[in-house]
Amino acid sequence: MNNYQAKHASNNQKEEPKAVPFYKSCLQVIFLSVIFLGCYYLLFTFVLANESVSGLSMQPTFENNDRLIAVRHTNLQRGDVVILKAPDNPGAFYIKRIIGMPGDTVSSKNDITYINGKPLREKYLDEYKNSLPKGQLYTNNFSLKKLFNVSRVPKNSYFVMGDHRNISKDSRIIGFIKKKDIVGEVKLRYFPINKIQIFK
Repeated sequence: MNNYQAKHASNNQKEEPKAVPFYKSCLQVIFLSVIFLGCYYLLFTFVLANESVSGLSMQPTFENNDRLIAVRHTNLQRGDVVILKAPDNPGAFYIKRIIGMPGDTVSSKNDITYINGKPLREKYLDEYKNSLPKGQLYTNNFSLKKLFNVSRVPKNSYFVMGDHRNISKDSRIIGFIKKKDIVGEVKLRYFPINKIQIFK
């Protein structure tokens, strides 16, 4: 055997893979699983919220059992759909739409919502409003003065309503929602699969 053949044979021996001990493979799997679960926990504790819709108060925007992802600590704006801690049912959560911001006046007359005296365009109500008999209100007349004897939405609080106005239990009944009780802003519906939608 010449030198080339000897070196080639030596290289072939070095290239043979070594088996990883079974216990090491198990440790690697366990370690990666712990890392994954830790990241998942941190993500859905401090950044995201994974919730399901229970009830019909946000129809037709959301249906019962829709699955949603909400983002925590966003800059909330009028019209945002949010998940909030139910003030009248500890441990439960509601999904509603922000209508009144801190400092706003809010009222409704003849099925038109007014913010600071100006009509609010609410396209998400059109489908159900148009199906009602003529003269029947979808949103009952109200004002903050009549509801709570105040003129404006308090500081660090919001006035929320459900899109299905004539059945929704919202700020008209449960009062203003404090900022600290808003879990997050809905950004994604991922179930049902045929209704996957991103919300801006």
